[in-house]
Parts: sequence; structure tokens; C-alpha cells
Amino acid sequence: MGRPKGFNRDDLLEKAIQLFSKKGFADTSLQDLQRATRVNKSGLYTEFKSKEDLFLSSLRHYIERSGAREVLSREPLGWANIAAFLDIGQNCQGCFIANTVREISILPKGAREAIDAHLQEVETLLIRNMQVELPRKEAQMKASLILTFNAGLRLGENLSPQKTNPRLKEAFLKLIH
Repeated sequence: MGRPKGFNRDDLLEKAIQLFSKKGFADTSLQDLQRATRVNKSGLYTEFKSKEDLFLSSLRHYIERSGAREVLSREPLGWANIAAFLDIGQNCQGCFIANTVREISILPKGAREAIDAHLQEVETLLIRNMQVELPRKEAQMKASLILTFNAGLRLGENLSPQKTNPRLKEAFLKLIH
């Protein structure tokens, strides 16, 4: 029987997400991960096969914990859920997915599929919320606009979080409503 882990996996993944989000996949070294997570190389490799595996686990953890599915599945469906979805990423220095997409060509195998599946699920849930009031075709187009707007918001928060206009979301929703 091996030694018990000296760390909590979820805490480790949260710390890795912060680091990968800030530095990117390519510029994050194993030493950076050891410092950020306070887990030595042996512990990291016992839990994850490689830096790539740690990154994919972090990405999947982020997607599961993002809250998008829960917010967009609340009854009653409608615009309130969409507004709540746009609030999810506020004040967190951008979205891990938005930050990650900039490196899509060098990400580990499986990252693009995880991101695509998540965005497809979010778009489907957005459409379901809008179909309460709109025809399907219009709901599909507006769902795409919302995803694009959300990505832009999160990237803007990376550049200057303190300059994000808090009324921007309301103005956008008013435009597409």
C-alpha cells in the first residue's frame, strides 16, 4: 500500500488552472506547477501522467465547475438564465477556456474536443433558454452572438479587469432581446 496523498486533487487542479490561465500551456513549466501547487514532481507524476495530462484534467475540472450547465438549466428557462450565464466569469481575470484558445494549435490531444463539446453544450442550452420567446432559427443565431460576446468579455477582463464596464452586459442583452 502506497503513502497517502499529501494534497487535495481539486485544490491542486484549481491552482494549476490559475497558473495555466495566466502563463499559458507552453510557458508553464513543471517547476512552475510544483511551486504553484506545492506538490513535488513525484506527487504530480503519481497523480498525472504528464504535464499534458495535468492540463487536460485542469480543463475538464474547469468545465465541470464553470457553472454554465447549472445556470442555463434552471427553470424557468429564459433571459434571466442568459444574464446569469454572462455573470459567471466576472472578476476572475478572464475565462480559462478563452485564455486557452489562443494556444489551440499546441494544446494536448483532447483539449480541443473538450472545449468544442463544452461550447456546443452551452450553445444548446442558450438556444433552449431563448426558444421560450424566439423562433429556433433566431435563437440559434443569438446563441452564437452570446458566446462570441462572452468570449470577448473574458478576453477584455484579461487585458484590464478594472476597466470592464459593468453595464455592458445589460446593454448587450437589450440589443439582442
